[in-house]
Amino acid sequence: MGGPNLEVFKFGMYIMFPIAIMYYYGTNLDKRFSVPDFWPKPEQTHRIPFEREEIKSELERLRERRLFLREKRLGENQGKSGGGSGEGSS
Repeated sequence: MGGPNLEVFKFGMYIMFPIAIMYYYGTNLDKRFSVPDFWPKPEQTHRIPFEREEIKSELERLRERRLFLREKRLGENQGKSGGGSGEGSS
């Protein structure tokens, strides 16, 4: 039917098509598949403390935050349970 030239052309297409696809999707990946502001900036992330003083201050900060949230949660629970005691008792 086609002869040797057709076979060479088909073989070339079989080889070049996957290479062309890989080249197209493999070049300029930073602009094509990037999501802006996906990773946080270094100043927005938490730095892990390694020094003894930094660890102590971080533990103190976490303890204060935990106690603050506990007090806030207990205040909300007392407000909810204290307001409904006198209603509907007649």
